Amino acid sequence: MEFDLEDPLVSLEEEQPFTVSELFASESDHMPSPNYLSLTHFHVFCFEAISLILQLSYKLDPFVAYLAINYMHRFMSSQEIPKGNPWYLRLVVVSCLSLASKMKNTTLPFLEMQKEGCNFKVQSIHKMEPLILGALKWRMRSITPFSFLRFFISLAEIEDQSLKQALKERASTIIFNAQNDIKLLEYKPSTIAATALIIASHELLPHQYCILRASIISSEYLDEETLSKCFDLMQEMIRTVAKELETERWFLRTETPGSVLERNNKRQRI
Repeated sequence: MEFDLEDPLVSLEEEQPFTVSELFASESDHMPSPNYLSLTHFHVFCFEAISLILQLSYKLDPFVAYLAINYMHRFMSSQEIPKGNPWYLRLVVVSCLSLASKMKNTTLPFLEMQKEGCNFKVQSIHKMEPLILGALKWRMRSITPFSFLRFFISLAEIEDQSLKQALKERASTIIFNAQNDIKLLEYKPSTIAATALIIASHELLPHQYCILRASIISSEYLDEETLSKCFDLMQEMIRTVAKELETERWFLRTETPGSVLERNNKRQRI
């Protein structure tokens, strides 16, 4: 049975639906250690690891990469990072992707990974996987922000199904981007989900924004002050992403055939 990030606690045997209270009670077990965020060298390691995961999985279901990054953060927050061993980062990345792909019933493109410098024997990956699973306490069915979207959307009492779907899709895009921002790791998945939906409602339904926001923050499971801090950080992240996209569009508009050739020649020399 393929793992669904929206239904992480569904019983494999009986397929019984989980309760909302179970989700909120368990979400902290699927987060990295709080001490993890205060160490600068972890930030460097994780930035490189996230970039590599996204690079290796760009052809796969995006949920595979999301799950792999979740595993990576949780694993590394319980480990001492060996210095001077770049191969270690790559082995952790490939092993996390391997575990995530198994949960999503997806085949990893090992041949393409080898071309990217991740040329590990199957035995090496199989030795690393149990270490990661042990650090995760075998909690592979991660509770993520996607697990809370349905609940928070239901609070808004929107009757138009197309609007519900549009909110969910925009919030999901924000959540995917948020995982790349290490500053947001300190917030619980439920807080990330609620914040993403509030921002999505402001973008898509500005006239109903106040009502939708009030319905979400009225939840007994949320802290309004924490939500406000997360909102500010997420807005900053969105502005940064938008600026990067605009810079990329400008670059593509101004690029000439000659500059493309020159850039490709430089890459070949590097």
